[in-house]
Amino acid sequence: MARDSRPKSAAVRKDRKGPTKGTGGQGKRKLQGKGPTPKAEDRVYHKAHRQKQLAERSAAKRQNSRPSTRGSGYGADNVVAGRNAVVEALAERVPANELLIARDIDSDGRVRESLQHCAEQGIRVRETTRRQLDTVTGDAVHQGIALELQPYDYAEAAELVDEISEAAAKGHIAQQPLLVACDSITDPRNLGAILRASAAFGAHGVLIPERRSAGVTATTWKTSAGAAARIPVAKAKNLTQALKHAKAAGYFVIGLAGDGDTNLPGLHLANEPLVVVVGSEGKGLSRLVAETCDAIVSVPIAATTESLNASMAVGISLYEIATLRSREGRET
Repeated sequence: MARDSRPKSAAVRKDRKGPTKGTGGQGKRKLQGKGPTPKAEDRVYHKAHRQKQLAERSAAKRQNSRPSTRGSGYGADNVVAGRNAVVEALAERVPANELLIARDIDSDGRVRESLQHCAEQGIRVRETTRRQLDTVTGDAVHQGIALELQPYDYAEAAELVDEISEAAAKGHIAQQPLLVACDSITDPRNLGAILRASAAFGAHGVLIPERRSAGVTATTWKTSAGAAARIPVAKAKNLTQALKHAKAAGYFVIGLAGDGDTNLPGLHLANEPLVVVVGSEGKGLSRLVAETCDAIVSVPIAATTESLNASMAVGISLYEIATLRSREGRET
């Protein structure tokens, strides 16, 4: 009988059934691979896994130590920071939820006055850390004190127009209705200054679009010097449609622009129900808004000056309208 000349290992592999070491198996009984090697941080026995767990716990602890920004109204837009600003906001009775004071604050007259206002207005006071105040105020200079404001309660544009018209018809307001509309004013400081001028010169409300517009934030409150509490602000889903609604209610709509076809001095529409529309400093009035206006009015300025700040243009225009109305009232 002839001797098998094959290597012993080859003969064994042929005769043995099922997977054998080094073959990977054959057919349906082949070995299943374990897949790619897990990362070190995912291996429970590895040092990197323990370090990852410690880092996650530390991050969760830091997050839980901060005031929640969801559903609480916290955030730089809703917080007045700094001693003078807080005292002014409380003195104007700006709607607020909570006064935050650093535990290590050096008290002075402004801090004591803020606490007194809170006691009189029923606003809760909470001590916190300076690190938490940094987070809440967006790293503003808070001087150890901040005031969390309530979300502003906007009116609806068409409803505000109708309410003012009805009040004028019943004699509840002395002069003809006067509204200011902001077309794409995105700077809250500009909006605050417009509110301040509107309140100073007898406007009855301010209209802003829902999109592409600044809202009544802490910055707006501060710039308005409390005027935001004295004059209603209404939002319009579509500013052009809101202006058309005002025209249907008997208002005249005038737009402010440097190249207007009508000069502001002696404005013949001053004694009519008016909506004064101001556009952004960069682009001015949008096309559809300009087409809706009954007149485009310009404020005369020196040729060396390119344009006026939006809030300044509103202030000058409202002053002229108030002057003309006062003059008409004396003559009649």
